[in-house]
Amino acid sequence: MLQLLKIEIFKIFKRPRTYIAFAVIALIIILIQIALKFGGKEYVGLIMSGVGDSFEEIPTESILNGYLVCFIILNLLLIHIPILVALVSGDAIAGEANMGTLRLLASKPVSRVQLLIVKFAASVFYTMILLIWVAVLALFLSILLFGGNWLGVARELQFNVMESDDVLWRYGLAFCFAAIGLICVASLAFMLSVFSDNSIGPIVITVCVIIVFTILTQMQIPFYDETIKPYLFTTHMLGWKGFFYVKAVDGVTEKGSIENLSAILKSAAILVGYTAAFLGIAFWYFKRKNILS
Repeated sequence: MLQLLKIEIFKIFKRPRTYIAFAVIALIIILIQIALKFGGKEYVGLIMSGVGDSFEEIPTESILNGYLVCFIILNLLLIHIPILVALVSGDAIAGEANMGTLRLLASKPVSRVQLLIVKFAASVFYTMILLIWVAVLALFLSILLFGGNWLGVARELQFNVMESDDVLWRYGLAFCFAAIGLICVASLAFMLSVFSDNSIGPIVITVCVIIVFTILTQMQIPFYDETIKPYLFTTHMLGWKGFFYVKAVDGVTEKGSIENLSAILKSAAILVGYTAAFLGIAFWYFKRKNILS
């Protein structure tokens, strides 16, 4: 199976379109960094406007550092990366059917379950490489360009402050949580790929689901908040932000604290549950599928 996995990874990275996602991510991140480099003062002023007058005396360059730039980028980007993940995962099985090679693969001395495991593992590998690419550009390049300092995260009327030595581990956990969310999206696209003989369908459907669910997640309507939002996987994909919400005692941040760790763990468990359900359906159907192409 290891040899099959190597072949699948090679096939993914052999396709020129695989690198579209990397190029798009790099372009978006660099554009955001350029914008903040030359217009960061206004942006910080906008952030601080809803926090009160307590932090008006803090210099902009102290607030606008690599850690905050990375947080801003992740807020803007992690909503859209799932769409790029779908480009590969949605093509995993349907692409083989479209090229007429799926029947040949299924006839080899490898079970259908093993074939699906290898295909999904290759999609997960691609997803992890994509996430590492985001981490390198969003975090490390931002630190290189803007320097490192304490991190301030605005939350409605609150302002959470984390010292510089209390930030990197939070980003590490945030990226790990993001990986769980992206694997969930990959499993959705992968499941749809099993049902289709053309990769366009699974990719488009996954993108549409993400867009619709994201809009519902962002809506501040009580009806949706109480009935639909708690069950959308896109709602729980935002759980990475919880690592930057800290406890405070008498207005002083408690170092190393996380305000609501149980909520983060619950969101992670729900995402894992969705992933297991999507994969379960994919394996169940593919074992019974009549492969004609």
